[in-house]
Amino acid sequence: MRLWTLAALAMVAAAMAPAQAPHFIGSITAISGNNLTVKTDAGEEKQVTVPDGASVKRVGPGQKMADAATITLGELAVGDRVLVQLDPDASTPQAKLIVAIKKADLAQKQQKDQEAWQRGVSGLVKSADPANGTIVATTGAGPLAKTITVNTTKTTELLRYSQDSVRFADAKPGPFDAIKVGDQLRARGSKNADGSQIAADAVVSGTFRNVAGLVTEVDPATSTITVKDLITKKPVTVHVAADVQIRRLPERMAQMLGMALKGNMPTFAAGGARGGNGGGAPGGPAGGGGEARGQNGGAGGPGGGSGGQGRPGGPGGGGPPDMQRMLSNAPAIKLADLKKGEAVMLVATQGTTDVNAVTLLAGVEPLLEAPQAVNLLSNWSMGGGGAEAAAGGTQ
Repeated sequence: MRLWTLAALAMVAAAMAPAQAPHFIGSITAISGNNLTVKTDAGEEKQVTVPDGASVKRVGPGQKMADAATITLGELAVGDRVLVQLDPDASTPQAKLIVAIKKADLAQKQQKDQEAWQRGVSGLVKSADPANGTIVATTGAGPLAKTITVNTTKTTELLRYSQDSVRFADAKPGPFDAIKVGDQLRARGSKNADGSQIAADAVVSGTFRNVAGLVTEVDPATSTITVKDLITKKPVTVHVAADVQIRRLPERMAQMLGMALKGNMPTFAAGGARGGNGGGAPGGPAGGGGEARGQNGGAGGPGGGSGGQGRPGGPGGGGPPDMQRMLSNAPAIKLADLKKGEAVMLVATQGTTDVNAVTLLAGVEPLLEAPQAVNLLSNWSMGGGGAEAAAGGTQ
């Protein structure tokens, strides 16, 4: 994620270079001999020569400069993040110091971050108390909804989605009082035994709009669709960027979710499917409640067993379905796969007639009979595809 790599390299710059020393931060795009090409975070292409006397250091994500290791120019690679301090006395751009965070180190850190977000919680903010640093959020919808208390401290990283971007990598630090009732929230940290509370080390939040409606136009050339909002009865132009996740619920899964949202939980409790050898994805908090049988390590369907023999999640043999996992396991589709007249639900940026999609879900006709169904995406967009997916970005 760009935010913490920027912070790490900026701290290095502040610690070891005078304020007036020219320097820039970016990613290596090409290496030719002792010449580097770096694309800065401002989008500029910089070429710099690295003379024999230049110092080249390597730090890990979050590592202090005092612990940096000296490396050779030959150990740098395309994709590495670098801080380049220029020699102010040179007539052409020459590096005096290069501090690098290796691409492999970034990938490892990003994988750990992604896994941490996946183990976290997400939901809609019900209340936020700056005095004691607690946030109460609701996750799920209808009979499946539950309340989670997010506990923050002075060391908790608080991030806020940018108003002009739906990318997690563009989230910026924000104060606690920026978190409002109705916001979407994702938190990572240590949960208690029943998952009702989490001691958060990071929280990201944002204000988004939920839309449910029928597709009236699909234009892959401009990456837009037009949706007739079922609530306002007005058309909404939706811009769908290339990195927006679009999924379609299989008919059976949509029917099951629709029943569950209307309180018909036995549909799930009766489905205690087994995972195959090696197991599929867990179907709920207790690991059971699927509809298909995974084989030899394959996923056990939308709510398959958690490995080996599927474990029952409750007295009925299943337990509450894991909504985020079910939605995330739905097949991914392309914008061009959407059809006129089909129902979709989406989370988007604020706007009346023109919005940018965060996540989009098709195949939702059975869900629209439950008005609260759109809240499923409010949780999923920052859990199944928003925060954790973007946390793995290299930008």
